[in-house]
Amino acid sequence: MTLKWFVVASAMLAGFGVYTAHAQTRPERTVPVAPGQAPSAAKPKAATPAASPTTAASPSAMVATPTPSAAVAPAGGYPLSSDYVIGPEDMLQVTVWKNEALSRTLPVRPDGKISMPLLHDIQAAGLTPMQLRDKIAGALGEFMPNPEVAVTVTDVRSYRVSVLGEVQKPGVLQLKADTTVLEAIALAGGFRDFASPGKIMILRKDASGTTSKIPFNYNRVVKDNRSQDNVTLKSGDVVVVP
Repeated sequence: MTLKWFVVASAMLAGFGVYTAHAQTRPERTVPVAPGQAPSAAKPKAATPAASPTTAASPSAMVATPTPSAAVAPAGGYPLSSDYVIGPEDMLQVTVWKNEALSRTLPVRPDGKISMPLLHDIQAAGLTPMQLRDKIAGALGEFMPNPEVAVTVTDVRSYRVSVLGEVQKPGVLQLKADTTVLEAIALAGGFRDFASPGKIMILRKDASGTTSKIPFNYNRVVKDNRSQDNVTLKSGDVVVVP
């Protein structure tokens, strides 16, 4: 091979190698742009992974939607104070531990008594649930050792107070839970135009039948924020608004 053919063959091989290297390198794709806009290289889109049950949710997605829950009755029946006095027509649940035959729900009769096996008639009206519990336990002690008794007021029917005088709806209120003077006045519709809220009087009878007068100053309780003076009414109380 002459020198001329050697030079030509070498040039052809070099050109083939350049063409091969150029063919293996893919040019970067560009996105067509509007006139006057700078061209930008198209970046490949990252693949979006499919949702999976095991994929952790974001904190906002993990907030649970609240669902309505069943209403729970207050422990011990109605929200009554410990010194609530049982009256006629109240419904009581008397539970004797490990003795279903003696445990029962029963009403207080109009004469203020309840009837139980072994004990017959027991005076319930005029006692608190704890006092009646002790009375029943003491009476059952003659028939069994150390009886465990619980008394619960399940339905209040004897809690009545009267609101009279300068209120919108004077009359007797049938109550189901402890009620204050302010609440009773609200239930009676509030004051009339010419009422004297600072001179309210509460009439209350004690166990002996003696009536006492308890002054109540609405203005002082409300304006001076003296919530401690907001009297809780007892069954049979009469609130007089002059």
